[in-house]
Amino acid sequence: MSNPTLNEFEVRLQKHHDELRWLYMELYNNGSMFYELVENLRACYAERSNDLKGIDRSRETDPDWYRRNDLLGMMLYIDNFGGTINGVREKLDYIQKSNVNYIHLMPFLDTVPERSDGGYAVKDFRKVQPWLGTMEDLEELTSACHEKGIQVCMDFVMNHTSEDHEWAVRARNGEGEYMSRYFFYDSWEIPGEYEKTVPQVFPTTAPGNFTWLPECGHYVMTTFYPYQWDLNYQNPRVFNEMMYNFLYLANRGIDIIRIDAVPYIWKELGTQCRNLKQVHTIVRMMRMICEIVCPSVLLLGEVVMEPEKVVPYFGTVEKPECHMLYNVTTMATTWHTVATRDTTLLREQLDKVFHLPKQYVFLNYLRCHDDIGWGLDYDSLLRFGIQERPHKAYLNNFFRGYEGMSISQGELYNEDPVTGDARLCGTTASLCGLETALIAEDAEAITSSINTIVMLHAYMLTQSGIPVLYSGDEIGQLNDETYHNDENKAEDSRYLHRGKMDWIAAARADEEGTTENRIFTALSRLEILRRNENVFSCAADVWIIETGDRAVLGIGRYLKGETLVGLFNFSEVDRRVCLNDTAHYMDLITGEKRSIRSITIPAQGFFWLKKV
Repeated sequence: MSNPTLNEFEVRLQKHHDELRWLYMELYNNGSMFYELVENLRACYAERSNDLKGIDRSRETDPDWYRRNDLLGMMLYIDNFGGTINGVREKLDYIQKSNVNYIHLMPFLDTVPERSDGGYAVKDFRKVQPWLGTMEDLEELTSACHEKGIQVCMDFVMNHTSEDHEWAVRARNGEGEYMSRYFFYDSWEIPGEYEKTVPQVFPTTAPGNFTWLPECGHYVMTTFYPYQWDLNYQNPRVFNEMMYNFLYLANRGIDIIRIDAVPYIWKELGTQCRNLKQVHTIVRMMRMICEIVCPSVLLLGEVVMEPEKVVPYFGTVEKPECHMLYNVTTMATTWHTVATRDTTLLREQLDKVFHLPKQYVFLNYLRCHDDIGWGLDYDSLLRFGIQERPHKAYLNNFFRGYEGMSISQGELYNEDPVTGDARLCGTTASLCGLETALIAEDAEAITSSINTIVMLHAYMLTQSGIPVLYSGDEIGQLNDETYHNDENKAEDSRYLHRGKMDWIAAARADEEGTTENRIFTALSRLEILRRNENVFSCAADVWIIETGDRAVLGIGRYLKGETLVGLFNFSEVDRRVCLNDTAHYMDLITGEKRSIRSITIPAQGFFWLKKV
C-alpha cells in the first residue's frame, strides 16, 4: 500500500523502484550509479513545470487517451515548413485547419550541417540548431500547441552522437573517461571480429561498421556513418547521461519522444548487434522513468524491421515498453499493392496486425521523410512464383514510370549494383502519377491520380492506430527536383520528397476546383468522419473481409454495436464484388443507403459503409 504522505513523485517511484533497480543492477551491477539516477529523476521532476505536471495528472487518469480515434499526425521539417521554430508557431492555424493535432518535428537539435544526416548526428542534446531557434522558442511552441490541443513529437537519437559532440571531441583527444563512452580499439583485432557477424546498414555509401581515426590511432564503431559514433550502453554513465538528456527534452514540453534506431543500441561481440535482450531492458527502464517523472510522455519506437522483430518492442501488457511503433511493413506492402493491383500480400500483412492485442498501437502512414525499402514477405510472394530480386526491380521500375502504363515519378536511393537492391524516393502525389498528369495537362489522368491519393488515405485512416500525414501530402505536393543543384544534398535522393512546403500551393486549397482543393477537401471530409465515428477507435475489433477479388481490399470494424465496412479498389477499372451480407448500410461520404450483397467499387475508389 502506498504511503499517503508521499508526494506524487515518491508514489510513482515507489511503484516502479524495485523493478527499475533490479533491471539496472542486472545490467550494470552498480548501486552508486543507480542512486545517482534516482536522485536526478527527482531533480528532473522538480524542474518540470506546473503546466506539464497538470498534463501528467490528466493523462494518468486517462491512460487510453492516445488510443482513440481523434489523433491525426503530421511529420514536418521545421525549416521546410515554417523556416524557424517561431515560424512553425505562426502556422498552427493551418495545422488545425488540416485537422492535425499531433506534429512530429523532424530532428532540430544542434548539428554540423555538412555532417548532419538530416539532423541525426547530434552535437548537443540541449541546444537547438541556431538557424532554427532556441530552446526557449521550443518551449513557447510546445506551450502554444498545448493551448490548441496539439501534441508535439521529436526524435531522440539514442544510438550515437556526432563526432562533433563534446564527448567525442574529448575521446578523440585521448581522455579515457570519454573513450569508454564509445567503442575505441587500437588495433583491428576486435573490430574484425565484429565485422564477421554485424551486417552493414549502408554498404554502398558507408561500408563497414568502424572508422579509423589516424589522429588518435584508434578505430571507433560507426554503424551508420563515419561521423556518427556509436554510444557504449555497457557503460552506465552513458545510460544515465542520456536519460538526463531525455528528461531535459521532455521538460521542454515534448509529448511524444521517438527513440531513433533503438534496436541497435546494445552491442555484443559475436552477435548481429540487433534486437538483443539488453535493448528491451533499456527500453523497459525508459518506460518506467517516463512513468515516474513525466507520465504524459509517450515512447515511439523506431523499429524498421519485419513484424516478428517489431512487436516485441511493445513489451508485454504487464511490463510494457514502447507505447507506439511504426507500421513500416504495411507501408511498403501498400506501395507493392499499388504497383501490382493485387491485395493478397497486403491482406496477409494486415491480418497479422489486426490479430495483435488492442493495446498495441501502430503509427500508420503512406509516406515519411525516409525512402521506401522493399522489406516485403518474399516467402509468401514465392508461393505465386514472385522472386525477390526481379520483383524489387519491377517495383523500382514501376515507380519511376518505366513499367507498363505507370506514370509514377520516383528516384532510387542507395542502389547496390552487386545485389541489385535499391530503395525508392518520391512524394505520395508524384508516386501516384499526379506530377506526370499535371505536366501533360491530362484531365482524366489528373482525376485518376487524385482518386488514388484519396483512396490510399481512406485506407490508411481505416487501419487501427494513429494515422500520420507527411507535410504537403494534404495538398498533393510534388517532388522537389531542386536538390540536384545543391552540392550538400545532390548525393541523397531522399531530398526529392523533403522539399520546402509550397505555401502558394497551400493557399490554392481554398480555391474550388484546383488540384490542391480537390485533395485537401476530400481528405478533410475523411478525417472529420474518422474523428466523429467511434468505430475507428483502437478499441474496435478489426478484420479482413474476403471480397473474392484480388484488386479489392475489404476491412471490417466493430465497436459497441457499430459496424463499418471499408472497400478499396486498387485497380484502374471498376470492380464488382459480392459479399455474403444482407444488412443495410449507409455510405458515410454521401449519406446514401447501399447494399453490399453486390456492389461496384469505382476505379481507384473506395466506400466507407456503416451498418444501419
